[in-house]
Amino acid sequence: MTDLLRNRSLSVRSKKSSHDTSTEKSAPKHRFTMASLRGIQQPELSKKLFKIIKSENHAIGAYESASRERISIASQISDWGEATGDDSVSDISDKVGVLLSEMGEQEDLFAQNLEDYRTVLKQIRNTESSVQPSRDHKAKITDEIQKLKYKEPQSTKLVQLEQELVRAEAQNLVAEAQLTNITRQKLKEAYDLHSAAVIERGEKQILLARHMRRLLQLLDDTPVVPGDVRPAFEHSAQSRQVLNDAEEDLREWTPSLDAVPSAATEMGSNLMPSFVTGGGASTVDPSVAGGEEVASPQQLESPLKAQRDVSGSTAVGQETGYQQQ
Repeated sequence: MTDLLRNRSLSVRSKKSSHDTSTEKSAPKHRFTMASLRGIQQPELSKKLFKIIKSENHAIGAYESASRERISIASQISDWGEATGDDSVSDISDKVGVLLSEMGEQEDLFAQNLEDYRTVLKQIRNTESSVQPSRDHKAKITDEIQKLKYKEPQSTKLVQLEQELVRAEAQNLVAEAQLTNITRQKLKEAYDLHSAAVIERGEKQILLARHMRRLLQLLDDTPVVPGDVRPAFEHSAQSRQVLNDAEEDLREWTPSLDAVPSAATEMGSNLMPSFVTGGGASTVDPSVAGGEEVASPQQLESPLKAQRDVSGSTAVGQETGYQQQ
């Protein structure tokens, strides 16, 4: 959590005579990139989630841009107040600028928390990608059997294909169970993070806005007639105290959230219930659920190795996989 006064003065007023735009950045453009090409090459099963993750990346960039703009505006409002020549306006606008700047920092923190949620979604996407070859292999064998039954109903190859289909169906059954397990677990985890980030952002922004309203109460806006001189500003100490109170409130802020229960602690490293042993061999490499890379074809393990036919044909999972960033 950032503090108002940590590595920051009580003022956000520019120390330069001209506005420095060297740190200003424009929002990223959505161009066709290698990431776009990877989206085209995605397995069918993971295309929709890939698009969601990519869209979230654009949204996070927008929050980061909003953070930079808010901090820039905070400095501008402070500089403007000083230029008015009104001591009261100058003091209040400077303190308002400090609070606005902290609001910008909270936007950046929110963007970081969204990135954590996005990373969890990637774990579902990677698992979907690793399961796709299993589905494709099963469908391919089924199609070959149907074609052979039509062209050569008495072919001895039918027996071999049917044995291979049994193995493919068994492995696909394991893979589908692993996919639904990781999908449910990580969906809850992802949006637990997302909702907590939204609540934190909202509560802290409300906190800062309330202190800003305290500052505004210190500014006397009683109309004057020409020739009248306004009294000197007498609330400098109070305005500084408002910032101190805001800093303390931010430092003492703690989340108050209803816990999202999860039974995923019962899931083993093979993405199956921990009490499942023996025949529940992992089809999806566990690293897929916790990292960025999709399991390579060599990591896909048949749950029924003992049932390989005499021809030595391999079970599902030997197709080329997709590596994703």
